[in-house]
Order: sequence, then C-alpha cells, then structure tokens
Amino acid sequence: MQYRWRNSVTILVLGIVTAVGFPVVGWPKGDRPAYVTRSESGVARGIVKAAAQAVLYAQVQGRVNQVPYKEGQRFAKGAMLVQLDCDKYRAELAASAAEHEGKHKTFQNNKELAKLNAVSALDVEISEADAKKALATMQIAEINVRGCHLAAPFSGRVVGVMVNEHENVFPNDKLLSVLDDTSLEIELVLPSASLAWLKRKARFTFVVDETRRGYSARVKEIGANVDAASQTIKVTGVFDALPADVLSGMSGSAKFPEQP
Repeated sequence: MQYRWRNSVTILVLGIVTAVGFPVVGWPKGDRPAYVTRSESGVARGIVKAAAQAVLYAQVQGRVNQVPYKEGQRFAKGAMLVQLDCDKYRAELAASAAEHEGKHKTFQNNKELAKLNAVSALDVEISEADAKKALATMQIAEINVRGCHLAAPFSGRVVGVMVNEHENVFPNDKLLSVLDDTSLEIELVLPSASLAWLKRKARFTFVVDETRRGYSARVKEIGANVDAASQTIKVTGVFDALPADVLSGMSGSAKFPEQP
C-alpha cells in the first residue's frame, strides 16, 4: 500500500509541474520561444521578435573606412552601414574594363575580316571567347567594388557592431547585426489541444513583462506541425498597432478569451 501511495503522489507532482510550465521539450535548440503555461486558463508565454534580422558579413578584403551607425541607432533601407577602402578594387575594375574593350574590338575586327576571308573561322571563335572571358573578369571586378559598400537590406536598427574603423577585414568576417523593428511578431507555443478553437486572426491580449502593459494582437500564422514530444504547436501573432515601448526580445503572456 505504501509503495502504491508514493507512486500516486509522484504522478500527481509530475502532472502539476507539467501544467505550471517547465521548458518545452522537443523544440529544436534556439527555436524554443519560452515556456508553455497555458492549460485551461487561456494564457501562453511568448517572445517578441523582429520580422527580419540579419548578420552582415564582409564580401571582400579591405580596410574599414567608415562605420557611421552605432548600436541602437536607426537607419533607412539602402543606407551605407560599412565602407571599405576600395582604391585597389576600382583600379582592378579599370584594368579589366580596358582589357575587355581591347578583346571586344579584336573580335569585332575579326568578324569583318572573316567576311573578306582574311581570317579563319577559328580565329573569330577564339577572339570571341577571349572577349567573353574579359567580360567575365570585368564583372567580377564590379562585384568586388560593390562589396566595398555595405548597404542596409531594410530599414531598422543596429543590434551589434563587430568591427571598428581602420581595422582590416576579410571575406566572411562579421561586420554588423541588424534588425527590422518596424514590424514585430509575437512567437507563442500553445498546447496542440488549442487547435480545437484556435484560428487565424483570433484576437488576444499580449501583456509584456518589461512594460507591464497589455497590447491588442491577433494570430497571424499557425504552425504547420505539432511537436510530438511536447504536444505543442508554434503560433505567430502580430500587434494591431506597433507599440513604441516594446522591443525585440521582450517576453510576456498572451491571454486568449475563455473558450467554451
């Protein structure tokens, strides 16, 4: 009897711990938004995330001339975020452009001479191949020149700066981390049983821990699969109006209306 009673208590305690909200099991590492605390109360934990974020890498080797934006500062789409010394690559572009011009003229001249049977068809084909090769070399040089200027892929804010002016960088070195905070999303994890009533555009209130305020929101997307281990599903929500005092990374609780 005592053994059975202890087993019953253990099962009861485990059931309470699961309902209260320990870390979700079964989500991929780094893709787990918080804790599941929703059971019958209509509440779920969630994290605010930027709709777009990126780590920008160097495309070419060079010395950093300018890093005009610092952490926390805003920038517009297309703004110059990092500028490298580009004298070497501009010179290479000029040289390759001149070579392409010469090869192209040779090809055009051989085509005219071929009409007079002054050159062979092989000479024409070789000169055409040389012109194409010179064009490809020039295009590579153009890509290198563009790589000296790192432009913002979207409007947003700088999260982190990994490089300083006057430093030398190499291809694939991290330069900046940026995010688009003009559109924030709410990442939630709900029990799979919620699918009985949860629909796209369903309304809920998201109470942010840091601000202690509630914000009106709605369900944007419902995950495509249920996690078999935790019996949960990922849900993405959006704010009805972008809150000025809410930042990416803040956490809170989503409160759904009581369901019958």
